[in-house]
Amino acid sequence: MILEHALLFVKHGEEKEFERDFKIAGQYISAIKGYQGHTLQKCFEQANKYLLLVKWEKKEDHTVGFRESKEYLKWKELLHHYYETFPIVQHFEAVIDFKE
Repeated sequence: MILEHALLFVKHGEEKEFERDFKIAGQYISAIKGYQGHTLQKCFEQANKYLLLVKWEKKEDHTVGFRESKEYLKWKELLHHYYETFPIVQHFEAVIDFKE
């Protein structure tokens, strides 16, 4: 499993609209082969800062499967105009996975 980490900075004052449209956009990312789930977290200290975590079967499911899809174009149309700066996106693979 690969974990995509995206740090999102939304234009001030547009947080509610962003969250509304993000819920709609979920249908597009979840339709992609290799998608395993996602969560959007809002920062306590900075109201316009969000952390998006997406689980993918493999990195290419995101970088090729999603980003080169018609669903990505819909995602982009719904969300990208909200960003103050383009998101910082990175991919991680577990090296230690501790569960209680």
